[in-house]
Amino acid sequence: MSVRRPVAWTVAVVLFGEAVGVAALNWFLGIVVDRQDMSLAGLDPDTMSVSSKIGGVVFGLYFALCALVALLVALRDRAPAGLGRILLISAAVVHGLLGAFTWGLVGPGAFLFMVVVLALIVLLLTTYDARERPAPGQRPGDGKGDGSPAGDGGSPVGDGGSPVSPSPAPTTP
Repeated sequence: MSVRRPVAWTVAVVLFGEAVGVAALNWFLGIVVDRQDMSLAGLDPDTMSVSSKIGGVVFGLYFALCALVALLVALRDRAPAGLGRILLISAAVVHGLLGAFTWGLVGPGAFLFMVVVLALIVLLLTTYDARERPAPGQRPGDGKGDGSPAGDGGSPVGDGGSPVSPSPAPTTP
């Protein structure tokens, strides 16, 4: 049994949950700032409240979009491509950075959560890559070798992916 689809489903569920959690937390913090009429270094409390709510919605939508990409990967059983791949890579980077910050600010539990989500995203990206990578000497999608012999003026790349021509001989003065 392959682990690709369960990992993609897990990443989708976790990112959807995280999207809701991040949006709700920032919305709650915006309400707290608004009701307490707090100010930080002279900033307007209303501005801080609104910006916290906007930030929560933006990051919630970002994580929901990343979860949608993971959901599509799970449904189609194909590697993410283009913008979806970029979104998942950026989500992995965000979780790595958040993991580094949460160790000191929140504690080891939050750090462990961030590292697990990071590992799941990386696992999602790498398991699909390994399956779809063509073997040496094959073009992607055709299932057979490239058909050009080494000396016919075709591709200068041999079966191993290295140049066919030998390295230059060392010279001494």
